[in-house]
Amino acid sequence: MPQAPHGANNAPFIPPFLQPEGYQVKLETIHGQGADLQLRSLLDRQQFYDPLGEAEREGISSSAWPIFGLLWPSGRVLAHAMLTYAFGGKRILELGCGLALASLVVHRRGGDITASDCHPLAAGFLLENLSLNQLPAMKYQTGNWSRANPLLKRFDLIIGSDVLYDRGQPDVLSQFIALHAQPNAEVLIVDPDRGNRVSFNRKMDALGYLHTETRVTALPGDGGKYKGRLLKYVKAAAH
Repeated sequence: MPQAPHGANNAPFIPPFLQPEGYQVKLETIHGQGADLQLRSLLDRQQFYDPLGEAEREGISSSAWPIFGLLWPSGRVLAHAMLTYAFGGKRILELGCGLALASLVVHRRGGDITASDCHPLAAGFLLENLSLNQLPAMKYQTGNWSRANPLLKRFDLIIGSDVLYDRGQPDVLSQFIALHAQPNAEVLIVDPDRGNRVSFNRKMDALGYLHTETRVTALPGDGGKYKGRLLKYVKAAAH
């Protein structure tokens, strides 16, 4: 499972209109991403409310259900990388965005970003966080790596954080990337040194990508410790 999330232990008062039915949430101020961002997130990993059976239909266990709604260290590292990335006119896709912090940073910089996740609640949290930060509407699409996603086209840059947490992820994720990456696309993944990284590298190599790894040892903002890598993949012809 992902590393423990970063956030305040004492949650501030949340106005009733920010409280989704059946869930406890908190408001966090995120530093180290340029101007501070306000983020509504789930209070903890105990939050599970699924009266309509969406979790079962999506194949998400009750323990994994809250993961999308927490801010993880790797998400902060990816967002910080997006502060200085020269994306120009590239079409960008964030994989498994969760709370979409990296997408919010790109969007605030004027980038052409589409956030994607398979979790049914991700879109609603994104709308609320856009409103909290006085940001305009942003593109969002459901992105399920093991199913067809007809509304998702191809992108010039694909980004993600802590997306290699299951043994089967390297295979399904690399196949998803093959379907949605432009011929000369770049892929950036922040990985907290999971054992599946090596398998993913092999899968991407088979797709014609060369990769480089940059170690990351500190979190943006508070400088807390972090152990992981920024993985960069480019097609061999474009390297």
